[in-house]
Amino acid sequence: MARGFNSLFLLGVAGIVGAKYFSNQENRDKAIDMYESMKGKVRNIWGDDQQSVHEQMMEKAGNPDPYDVEDSKMVDEGAMYSVDYYNKEAQQPHH
Repeated sequence: MARGFNSLFLLGVAGIVGAKYFSNQENRDKAIDMYESMKGKVRNIWGDDQQSVHEQMMEKAGNPDPYDVEDSKMVDEGAMYSVDYYNKEAQQPHH
Protein backbone atom coordinates (compact mmCIF):
# COMPACT_ATOMS: atom_id res chain seq x y z
CA MET A 1 0.00 0.00 0.00
CA ALA A 2 2.78 2.42 0.91
CA ARG A 3 4.60 1.62 -2.34
CA GLY A 4 1.56 2.62 -4.39
CA PHE A 5 1.16 5.83 -2.42
CA ASN A 6 4.85 6.66 -2.87
CA SER A 7 4.56 6.12 -6.61
CA LEU A 8 1.49 8.35 -6.84
CA PHE A 9 3.17 10.98 -4.69
CA LEU A 10 6.31 10.98 -6.85
CA LEU A 11 4.21 11.11 -10.02
CA GLY A 12 2.32 14.10 -8.63
CA VAL A 13 5.52 15.89 -7.65
CA ALA A 14 6.99 15.21 -11.10
CA GLY A 15 3.85 16.65 -12.70
CA ILE A 16 4.01 19.81 -10.58
CA VAL A 17 7.73 20.28 -11.26
CA GLY A 18 7.20 19.67 -14.98
CA ALA A 19 4.31 22.14 -15.15
CA LYS A 20 6.38 24.76 -13.31
CA TYR A 21 9.39 24.14 -15.58
CA PHE A 22 7.41 24.32 -18.82
CA SER A 23 5.48 27.42 -17.75
CA ASN A 24 8.60 29.40 -18.75
CA GLN A 25 8.83 30.01 -22.53
CA GLU A 26 12.64 29.76 -22.47
CA ASN A 27 12.44 26.30 -20.88
CA ARG A 28 9.88 25.16 -23.45
CA ASP A 29 12.18 26.37 -26.25
CA LYS A 30 15.12 24.49 -24.69
CA ALA A 31 13.04 21.31 -24.47
CA ILE A 32 11.97 21.61 -28.12
CA ASP A 33 15.57 22.20 -29.20
CA MET A 34 16.70 19.16 -27.19
CA TYR A 35 13.94 17.05 -28.77
CA GLU A 36 14.92 18.13 -32.30
CA SER A 37 18.58 17.44 -31.53
CA MET A 38 17.82 13.95 -30.22
CA LYS A 39 15.60 13.24 -33.22
CA GLY A 40 18.48 14.19 -35.53
CA LYS A 41 20.90 11.96 -33.62
CA VAL A 42 18.52 9.00 -33.81
CA ARG A 43 18.13 9.50 -37.55
CA ASN A 44 21.92 9.60 -37.91
CA ILE A 45 22.25 6.37 -35.94
CA TRP A 46 19.56 4.61 -37.99
CA GLY A 47 20.79 6.15 -41.18
CA ASP A 48 19.14 8.70 -43.42
CA ASP A 49 18.13 6.00 -45.90
CA GLN A 50 15.65 4.63 -43.32
CA GLN A 51 13.59 7.77 -43.74
CA SER A 52 13.80 7.61 -47.51
CA VAL A 53 12.76 3.93 -47.51
CA HIS A 54 9.69 4.88 -45.46
CA GLU A 55 8.91 7.75 -47.80
CA GLN A 56 9.32 5.44 -50.82
CA MET A 57 6.93 2.92 -49.30
CA MET A 58 4.35 5.60 -48.60
CA GLU A 59 4.71 7.00 -52.12
CA LYS A 60 4.30 3.55 -53.63
CA ALA A 61 1.29 2.78 -51.44
CA GLY A 62 -0.46 5.88 -52.72
CA ASN A 63 0.57 5.37 -56.36
CA PRO A 64 0.99 1.67 -57.18
CA ASP A 65 2.86 0.87 -60.38
CA PRO A 66 0.68 -1.40 -62.59
CA TYR A 67 3.83 -2.77 -64.25
CA ASP A 68 5.43 -3.87 -60.96
CA VAL A 69 4.64 -7.57 -61.34
CA GLU A 70 5.99 -8.68 -57.96
CA ASP A 71 4.01 -6.02 -56.11
CA SER A 72 0.85 -6.86 -58.04
CA LYS A 73 1.34 -10.55 -57.32
CA MET A 74 1.74 -9.84 -53.60
CA VAL A 75 -1.47 -7.78 -53.54
CA ASP A 76 -3.31 -10.50 -55.46
CA GLU A 77 -2.12 -13.19 -53.05
CA GLY A 78 -3.24 -11.05 -50.10
CA ALA A 79 -6.66 -10.57 -51.63
CA MET A 80 -7.01 -14.26 -52.39
CA TYR A 81 -6.10 -15.19 -48.82
CA SER A 82 -9.07 -13.27 -47.46
CA VAL A 83 -11.39 -14.68 -50.14
CA ASP A 84 -10.22 -18.24 -49.40
CA TYR A 85 -10.67 -17.69 -45.67
CA TYR A 86 -14.20 -16.34 -46.15
CA ASN A 87 -15.11 -19.25 -48.44
CA LYS A 88 -13.85 -21.81 -45.91
CA GLU A 89 -15.86 -20.14 -43.15
CA ALA A 90 -18.98 -19.91 -45.34
CA GLN A 91 -18.72 -23.57 -46.33
CA GLN A 92 -18.40 -24.79 -42.74
CA PRO A 93 -21.56 -26.49 -41.53
CA HIS A 94 -23.23 -24.34 -38.91
CA HIS A 95 -24.36 -26.08 -35.75
